[in-house]
Amino acid sequence: MTTDTLTPEIDIAASHRLAAAVAVPDSPVAAERDALVARIKAGLKRENAVLVAHYYTHEDIQWLAEETGGTVADSLEMARFGRDNPATTLIVAGVRFMGETAKILSPEKRVLMPTLLAECSLDLSCPADQFIPFCDAHPDRTVVVYANTSAEVKARADWVVTSSIATKVVAHLHAKGEKILWAPDKFLGSYIQTTTQADMLIWQGACVVHDEFKAIELDKLRSKHQDAAILVHPESPEDVVAQADVVGSTTALINAVKELPHEKFIVATDNGIFYKMKHAAPEKKLIEAPTGGISATCNSCAHCAWMAMNSLRNLAETLENCNKQKSHNEIHIDESTRAKAYASVNRMIEFVNNT
Repeated sequence: MTTDTLTPEIDIAASHRLAAAVAVPDSPVAAERDALVARIKAGLKRENAVLVAHYYTHEDIQWLAEETGGTVADSLEMARFGRDNPATTLIVAGVRFMGETAKILSPEKRVLMPTLLAECSLDLSCPADQFIPFCDAHPDRTVVVYANTSAEVKARADWVVTSSIATKVVAHLHAKGEKILWAPDKFLGSYIQTTTQADMLIWQGACVVHDEFKAIELDKLRSKHQDAAILVHPESPEDVVAQADVVGSTTALINAVKELPHEKFIVATDNGIFYKMKHAAPEKKLIEAPTGGISATCNSCAHCAWMAMNSLRNLAETLENCNKQKSHNEIHIDESTRAKAYASVNRMIEFVNNT
């Protein structure tokens, strides 16, 4: 892996502290849940809106998205679904960069989120005011950024990728002799560099959820469930990835549960994914990979606190208040920034369509 003395040292601990301070709403009791669902369904119809949700949101929101003709997907597929859906308003349940990605692909549509306070540690670890000068200092490198970044960072990039296509894109660029500047996830970057042998300069960000999976505890758990397959998202530390039977994106891990013959799976990603995994293979046993133990800094971190900020309550409130204030929970992106970000996102979409 290429190293550089100018590579910023990112304070991952700061993201952990921010995530730990997030106020996660309580789940509503049955009666309130039914009332909220009714309010949301009415609001979606009234506003000609569709709900798109990420795999890591609460199962109530995932269920409701599918129940009302929306979708549950990764960030790019959320944005593509919203672009292609006839609805004029998109309700994006996830974290802020997902709402921005939807707006990048659908500038003519109103994009709302249950809360604009839902951040992403990878996005926070790659602020545009630091990243852009860093790119400028390395003009010989092709800038490839993960989707978990702001619109401003996407606008500076040559390519935007998701975990499902990142390795293929970098391999393609490496075959052309291009050197890569990768951001922000250091673990995903390292995984890609090892897989492709590309010349990569890697930004030092990390996801607060995947950063907490512990190889020591995973090895202990595996010894208790020797018949289980281990599924790992590549945002996890290298020594966790090294133990995996399958390394892949959220969609790839869901497919693995459905397609592999194993009856048990140890899953190292956000536990919000269990909702779709259980629906894909209800007969399979799913076990959370450990984040607690001797070497862990928390007891149970396998869920993003910012994702958990999305609730039926603030979803209902957003739909009911969206016309009272023009900017209430609405995503806005400067058009110059959006157009540049669109170019880097669309480059990946065209790559996927042509491979």
